[in-house]
Amino acid sequence: MAKLFVVPTPVGNLEDMTFRAIRVLKEADLILAEDTRTSSVLMKHFEIQTHMQSHHKFNEHKMVEAIVQRIKGGQTVALVSDAGTPAISDPGFLVVRECIKAGIEVECLPGATAFVPALVSSGLPNEKFCFEGFLPQKKGRETRMKELALESRTMIFYESPFRLVKTLTQLSEFFGKDRPAALAREISKLYAETVRGTLEELIARFTAKEPKGEIVVIVGGAPEPEKKKSKNKYKDKEECAEED
Repeated sequence: MAKLFVVPTPVGNLEDMTFRAIRVLKEADLILAEDTRTSSVLMKHFEIQTHMQSHHKFNEHKMVEAIVQRIKGGQTVALVSDAGTPAISDPGFLVVRECIKAGIEVECLPGATAFVPALVSSGLPNEKFCFEGFLPQKKGRETRMKELALESRTMIFYESPFRLVKTLTQLSEFFGKDRPAALAREISKLYAETVRGTLEELIARFTAKEPKGEIVVIVGGAPEPEKKKSKNKYKDKEECAEED
């Protein structure tokens, strides 16, 4: 049965591509790619000759109905982004939603996404976390930071190298300069790097040397306030026993 496959692709090292992802892309009738020029490098490397079509945030609303009809007509379509898992801070949610509405089966393959290795290697608590992706650029940016200042879970942000210091500085203003954090960049690539420290230390590091590449920022959650010690009306165990 024709379906929509959501296919993660490597965030850096091409060896992170799975055997199954390669097979699905080879067997699909069409590959929707965020940027066909970027994806063509991957396709050529793995000798995938399936026809590709651009599918990005500027055209997805116009073409989503045609994609749905194509799958309903019996074709299997695979969706990829430039790197990582589609729909995670990348195009993909719209076509997935519309396919589900149309009764089309959607299957997302497990695979690469940047924030998981960044979170695990940060050394910060990761049993509970919240993924924020890119913060709003203008409207609602400060409001969101004020809300997150009280978040007790570890937080994950995506940021460009050009806005990194500005964002770290703002996070420091709202969260406090001593809040623990980590920055992972160029994950799985030749010059991959993870830097750990306080927000103040990260600001100093990347003010002195401007970073390059894809960046994930991990920030520790707000420390939970100490629970107020409950006042026991009994002075000691003997008094408690007497009351009983």
